[in-house]
Amino acid sequence: MTGILLSEWTKLRSLRSTAYTLLALAALAVGLGVLISSGAGDGYTELAPAERDAFDPTQVSTQSYLAAQLALGVLGVLVVSGEYATGMIRTSLTAVPRRERLLAAKAAVFAAVALVAGLVVGFGAFLLGQATLAGQDAPHTTLAEPHVLRAVAGAGLYLATIGLFGVAVGTLVRSTAGGITVLVAVTLLVPAFGQGLPGGWGERLVRWWPTTAGSRVMTVKPDPDLLGPWAGYGVLCVAVAGTLVAAFVVLRARDA
Repeated sequence: MTGILLSEWTKLRSLRSTAYTLLALAALAVGLGVLISSGAGDGYTELAPAERDAFDPTQVSTQSYLAAQLALGVLGVLVVSGEYATGMIRTSLTAVPRRERLLAAKAAVFAAVALVAGLVVGFGAFLLGQATLAGQDAPHTTLAEPHVLRAVAGAGLYLATIGLFGVAVGTLVRSTAGGITVLVAVTLLVPAFGQGLPGGWGERLVRWWPTTAGSRVMTVKPDPDLLGPWAGYGVLCVAVAGTLVAAFVVLRARDA
């Protein structure tokens, strides 16, 4: 297994697209976090009293996860679909006949890279975002405050989990375009449009949909209508674990 892990690490780091994507991810997500914080700080004085009470400086500065999750998710899809596109998957499966080990190694290596990238994005966006809020005399916070460190580190956990979801989807559909379509639908389209469902279905979807539930791990102030931080993240983990199990089953059952 050590040799398989080293092989997958070599594949991942030797692709220039990996480095470019991660650099673009960090710049985009951190920069977007600063812009969001600037806008929120500028408009704070115009908020109603109830909105001021609900103002969560940590959540404001980590909102850039919405863009970061797409970048890491797409990279996760490419880890698998890229090999199918080039035909390299046949060589990989010849070298590692036990397919479950190959996918496990891919998932483990990418999860580690995604976790580091997610933590860089989370802490970078938080620190610069809080400095921006402080400069505008808006409410701001520090890592020493209760639950803040968990919320910021939770951004890294959330993004790494979405990256693993990308790996699973790439394995299931074997197509970059198809994998990205599924990723966008799950992370953006369903949460955005599902809220308008009638008969209370929209509220249930916001509460239980894996990505919206998982994002609660990045919040500090509780919302009684939504799941708690770790309960919400647990829903996301269960959903991604189920998708990975399906990917393992499908990979073992079909031809390369």
